[in-house]
Amino acid sequence: MTNAAAPSLLQRIGAWFGALPAKAADRLPVRVGGMEYRQTTATPAHVLGFDQALVWVVVALLAWGLVMVYSASIAMPDNPRFGKIAPLHFLVRHVMALVMGFVAALLAFQVSMKTWERVAPWLFVASIMLLIMVLIPHVGTAVNGARRWLSLGVMNFQPSELAKFAVLIYAADYMVRKMDVKENFFRAVLPMGAAVAIVGALLLAEPDMGAFMVIAVIAMGILFLGGVNMRMFILIGTVLVSAFALIVMTSPWRRERIFAYLDPFSEAHALGKGYQLSHSLIAIGRGEVFGVGLGGSVEKLHWLPEAHTDFLLAVIGEEFGLVGVLTLIVLFLWLTRRIMQIGRQAIALDRVFSGLVAQGVAVWLGFQAFINMGVNLGALPTKGLTLPLMSFGGSAILMNLIALAVVLRVDYENKLLMRGGHV
Repeated sequence: MTNAAAPSLLQRIGAWFGALPAKAADRLPVRVGGMEYRQTTATPAHVLGFDQALVWVVVALLAWGLVMVYSASIAMPDNPRFGKIAPLHFLVRHVMALVMGFVAALLAFQVSMKTWERVAPWLFVASIMLLIMVLIPHVGTAVNGARRWLSLGVMNFQPSELAKFAVLIYAADYMVRKMDVKENFFRAVLPMGAAVAIVGALLLAEPDMGAFMVIAVIAMGILFLGGVNMRMFILIGTVLVSAFALIVMTSPWRRERIFAYLDPFSEAHALGKGYQLSHSLIAIGRGEVFGVGLGGSVEKLHWLPEAHTDFLLAVIGEEFGLVGVLTLIVLFLWLTRRIMQIGRQAIALDRVFSGLVAQGVAVWLGFQAFINMGVNLGALPTKGLTLPLMSFGGSAILMNLIALAVVLRVDYENKLLMRGGHV
C-alpha cells in the first residue's frame, strides 16, 4: 500500500467509527453524552438534534406530577374552604398550565441566545415593575395574607417566578460584560448585589422569602461559575447568610417556624406552625418502603394542607414509598447534572453567556427541588417553595418550561456550532 493510500484508508475507518477528518483535529473538543466530538461537518446527524434524554426526563416528571396533583387534590371539592368547585377543578387547571407552558416553551426555543442576551436588562426591569404592581392595592391579588399574584383572568400570574428567570438571564449577561473586572469587588460584584437587594426587598414586602432565597442562590451561583474571586464569593455568602438570619430573628412568625421545625410534634406546635411538617412526616412514614399504592393516601384527605402544591412529595412518599422518593431524587439529580453539562459545552465553545444561563437553570431547579424535598422530609424548616415541574401552580410550570426551552436552545446552538454552522 502506498503512502498516499494510507490516509484515505484511515479516514474511511475514522468515518465508520465517527472519528474526525485530519484537518479538524486541531479544533476544540466537546463532550456530548459521554462521547467526544469536534466542530466539523462529519459530526453524526443524531448529535445535531435536541437532547432527547433530557426531554423525556422532563416529560416523565411532568406526567408524574400531573397524576400526583390529581391524586393529592381529589378530596378538595369536599372541603368547605374551597367553596363549590368541580371534582376535576385542580386537574383541569394544571392541564391548562401545562398546555400554556408547552406553547410558551416552543416560542422561547425559537429565540436565539444572542436575543436573550440583548433583552436581558429589559427583562430584569420588567420583572421589577411587575413586582411593584403586585404590591399596589386593587392590582395585586392577596391570598392568605400574602400579596404575590396578578390576576390575568384565565390564571393568576406570580411575578416572583418571572423574577427568578429574569435575574438568571441578567446575572449571566452582567458577568459577561464585567468579565474583565471580576477581581474588583466594587466594580464587579457590588452593582449585581444592589440589583438582587432591590428584588429581595420587593419579595420580602409580599412576603415571599422562599423566592428571595432561590434568586439569591441563582445570582451567587452565576457569580461563582463566572469566575468571581473565591474570597469575594465567601464574603457575599457571609453577607447573605447574615441577612437571612437577621430577617428570621426580627420576624416573630418566622422564628416560630424555626422552633416548630425543631420540635413539630410538641404540644405548642403540633396544631400550629408544625402542623404541616408533622403530617408530612406521618405521610412519608406511612408509605414505608413501597407505599400504600396510587390513590391510597390518607393524609391528603383534609389532613395535610397544600398537599397538591408545597407538600406534593409527602403524598408521593405515602403512595409510592421510599422507592418513589428515591426515584424522584435520582431524576432531579440527573436533570441538574445534564443541564450543567450543556452549560459546560457552551463555555467550551466560547459561548460564556449561554453556558452561564444553562448552569443557572441547573442551580435554580436543583436548589428549589432540594429545598422542597428537605422541607417535606423534615430536614429543613417549612418554606413555601413548590417542587419544580410537578407541583400545582401555573406560573411555576410556565417559567420552568420556558427555562428548560432556553437550555434546549443552548444545546441546539452548541451542536450547530460543532457541525460547523453559525448561530
